[in-house]
Amino acid sequence: MDSLKKGGLAVVIGGTGGIGAAMLEALNQSGAFSETIGHSRTSEPAIDLLDEQSIIRAADAISSRQAQLRLVFDATGFLHGGGFNPEKSLNAVTPAHMAHAFAVNAMGPALLMKHFLPLLAPDGKSVFATLSAKVGSIADNQLGGWYSYRASKAALNQFVHTAAIELARRKPEAVCVALHPGTVDTGLSSAFAKTGLKVRQPAEAAALLIAAMDRLAPAQSGGFFDYHGKRLPW
Repeated sequence: MDSLKKGGLAVVIGGTGGIGAAMLEALNQSGAFSETIGHSRTSEPAIDLLDEQSIIRAADAISSRQAQLRLVFDATGFLHGGGFNPEKSLNAVTPAHMAHAFAVNAMGPALLMKHFLPLLAPDGKSVFATLSAKVGSIADNQLGGWYSYRASKAALNQFVHTAAIELARRKPEAVCVALHPGTVDTGLSSAFAKTGLKVRQPAEAAALLIAAMDRLAPAQSGGFFDYHGKRLPW
């Protein structure tokens, strides 16, 4: 990442997932950072998006590092599992499904921003990026369905946009964005890929996302972009 000062610290949250693991590997190989750290529910310290105290412990561990924090990449997300699948109709919507989707896809990343944005380097470009999804776009919704996932990602986009406004007052060179990775061959999304839709391998997705983050400027902070850095509609 040529747009960031060399020798900084990069953190990947959800570093054991498909995109997260590929991102961690790509950042390690880039030579742009003095250290890259992956956090997950099994790391030490662990991060569980449903437990704010775990996020605080991880942030405290990062704050004790000597290198300046230049990049935080949040690769977490929930689409299905635990008996939940994307709802095809309004009749399938349940409070339990909605609560879990919002907890993981919106509230969890909001808490990451709460505790990690203050740790970003005080000067020069730094990046906080979280994985959103194009289906979270209200303007782009032509098919309906997937109520909990769509709504929770739309909420995430609002959190990102609002947090970026506050961040700019303190760190005007920082970038806080939501990124759509496309359909990637992971357990989260590949099972729902439509016929004819390009499904990327995690390594390719990570490379595209890194290039997109590298091109983003502080003036674009608070935006919603795809893996090519193209702005997506809210």
